[in-house]
Amino acid sequence: MGADIGRRAVVVTGGAAALTLGSVSFASGADGQESRTIRGTLPTGSPDFVYVPVEVPPGVREFRVSYRYDRPAVPAGTVGNALDIGVFDERGTELGGRGFRGWSGGARTEFFLRADDATPGYLPGPVRAGTWHLALGPYTVAPQGLSYEITVTLTYGEPGEGVRPVYPPERARGRGRAWYRGDCHLHSWHSDGRRTPAEIGALARAAGLDFINSSEHNTSSAHAHWAEVADDDLLVMVGEEVTTRNGHVVALGTDPGTFVDWRYRARDNRFGRFARQIRRAGGLVVPAHPHATCIGCNWKFGFGEADAVEVWNGPYTPDDEVALADWDSMLVASVREGRDWIPAMGSSDAHRDPDVIGLPQTVVLADDLTRRAIQEGIRAGRSYIAESAGLALSFTASGGRGEHAGIGERLRVDPDAPVTVRLAVTGAPRCTVRFVTDQGVLHTSAPLPVSGEGVVEWRTSAAYAAYVRAEVRHEAAAGPVPGALAAFTNPVFLGRR
Repeated sequence: MGADIGRRAVVVTGGAAALTLGSVSFASGADGQESRTIRGTLPTGSPDFVYVPVEVPPGVREFRVSYRYDRPAVPAGTVGNALDIGVFDERGTELGGRGFRGWSGGARTEFFLRADDATPGYLPGPVRAGTWHLALGPYTVAPQGLSYEITVTLTYGEPGEGVRPVYPPERARGRGRAWYRGDCHLHSWHSDGRRTPAEIGALARAAGLDFINSSEHNTSSAHAHWAEVADDDLLVMVGEEVTTRNGHVVALGTDPGTFVDWRYRARDNRFGRFARQIRRAGGLVVPAHPHATCIGCNWKFGFGEADAVEVWNGPYTPDDEVALADWDSMLVASVREGRDWIPAMGSSDAHRDPDVIGLPQTVVLADDLTRRAIQEGIRAGRSYIAESAGLALSFTASGGRGEHAGIGERLRVDPDAPVTVRLAVTGAPRCTVRFVTDQGVLHTSAPLPVSGEGVVEWRTSAAYAAYVRAEVRHEAAAGPVPGALAAFTNPVFLGRR
């Protein structure tokens, strides 16, 4: 069966432009196994999503798909072919609807699902009769076009017994009000990662983490596979990396089983709806790697819906430096306009070896090691970001009359009252400490000793600095360029406002 989208009409389905091809039918009442193959070519400039309807008759036990597409050579600087795939069941493809059954993006060339099991990235459940839809996402298309071949195989028979999902608990054994270390952006084999949840759990413990957050691309399938990983020593929250064509956002700590749709661009004006869904499901909205350079990774939705922003993603790179500067500008704007500020976070975005889980990690002051307490600490900005569990900070501001404030808090003093800012550091050999305010960098320390321990103090006032935050940086490679971050804090605000 062939399909050429040049002869089809583009439609809009409440989000990004999409196109639906002619349907694929199977014989009703067949026995054993039956396959159909669909071939077609997508031109450059294809819609974001192309749907292939599949008419599923009664009596199907398993739905299986394999696909391949050509990868022709392209000139330097020109994108080649990349085709993502997923599936919606008979409940339809409506944006934010109930029909989602799985997404593997470009990570797999085949998948299956049935009542008792499914390929990672897909949701097990009955294969009911009706019109299913394969969802193709032409991420990039070469000038020659993208020719594809899809084979759908239905296996008939009695469905297996359905599986009841078991989710990780929302509480681990904490230390009361304390600093807890976590990594909130991780990928397993349920999206484009290569590690199992069990492997991630072992690496998280080895990295000294207290909590993690499952954040697969555009699927909630991993949620039911973390219960055996979580224990008293490791809190596992679940969520999703909502991966749109205009940026990625981590839904952090949503109710288990929550699926957040991703099929829209900034120009569709749909993001606010799904940000509200994340919050209704108990999660935080965290734009990820906002200045990343990969196609579709740069954040285009603005920060009006953000509960926090991922400023540091994986090993520190120039795009993280840009994100840090952009976040600092947002702090200045919040002070100028007298509005709420957006806390910063850091996560590893680890996918596979040699990606390091816990590089970096967000260290949160929370009342206990629970989902709610960790989220409250993150939302309040009571946190700092460090490259490893071997690096610890204590950052405070104090006034002359015994006033005291920590990270994410406000020191309420008169404009001209003297303020002492103090950073205590361990685990940062030969690093330099910088104090950054709404005026910029106002104090830089001498390098810390090789022991990595030290205390740096600076005196200022609320009239001179509306906020102060601390950076701990490695030695610069050359000249006046600042070295890579080893750690940084959210700010302490100064003044009575």
